[in-house]
Amino acid sequence: MSISSRFAVGIHILALIEINKGGVSTSEYLAASVNTNPAVIRKIMGMLKNAGLVNVRPGIAGAELAKNLSEITLLDVYKAVNVVQEKELFSIHENPNPQCPVGRNIQNAIGPLFEIAQTALEKALGHVTIEDVVKDIIEKEKLNH
Repeated sequence: MSISSRFAVGIHILALIEINKGGVSTSEYLAASVNTNPAVIRKIMGMLKNAGLVNVRPGIAGAELAKNLSEITLLDVYKAVNVVQEKELFSIHENPNPQCPVGRNIQNAIGPLFEIAQTALEKALGHVTIEDVVKDIIEKEKLNH
């Protein structure tokens, strides 16, 4: 099981809108880059719009960033696309056997560790911006030419 791909697609969309600035970033254009269906892009765009990260206007093709690149963190994207519910990145099986010493104690033993790990992940995502991602993509593209 992995974190929803909506997270990576959300980052992809925001980076592409920036790199394609001046061009028209339609759901079809974005879908071609992500290599997915435009309906998937529209769904994620709606989530990004609701989070205040992109502006899209009905009847007008294209999207634009609603904030500066340096103001959008990966944590913002992570939260916008509902990767996981609060404190639920890791799930613990709900019905371990209470007659077993491990079953009786496993939730209390690993639950706090899982919370620490999720908090660390979210803190790390909060330190990286879409600007960082875009700069890295541009740098990698220069190396490939």
